[in-house]
Amino acid sequence: MSRGFVKEEDQEETPLVPPRADLPSGVTNYVTETGMEELQAEKQALIEEKSNLTAATEQEKRIASNFISAKIKLLDERIATAKIVDLSEQPKNEIRFGAKVTLKIGKSPKAMTYQLVGVDEADISKNKISFISPIAMILIGKKVGEKATLSLTKGDRVFEVMEIKY
Repeated sequence: MSRGFVKEEDQEETPLVPPRADLPSGVTNYVTETGMEELQAEKQALIEEKSNLTAATEQEKRIASNFISAKIKLLDERIATAKIVDLSEQPKNEIRFGAKVTLKIGKSPKAMTYQLVGVDEADISKNKISFISPIAMILIGKKVGEKATLSLTKGDRVFEVMEIKY
């Protein structure tokens, strides 16, 4: 049917879905086993949310359903490209993907522990940083006792590796 014969109020807006965490083109989508489980659980929650939708009108329900479907589509694309890294196969004496790293940062007496994880798992409130973050990039390959320097506009920040666990 020609768009000239469609009422304007019958037109639905295409839902604007926020993109997932950035994964640069050409970068492998590494995830931990836990990260994959979280992605699958997120998908299941979206499917359940979609099946339990209630709205005042059919149009509102369609819009909400389309929004959830778009989120599931983005999630499916991320799951399809995910490559699970077996942490038991990582070198125990070197920082690699999945490592839990205890660091002394600068002159701070307090040590901090972070885990290098996939882009979808990264959550600084849980001390999980993306493997493509600048901090992770300077730490990969380091061993206990080694230092890594991150250049910032306010000066350099030095990270000393205190412990590595998987």
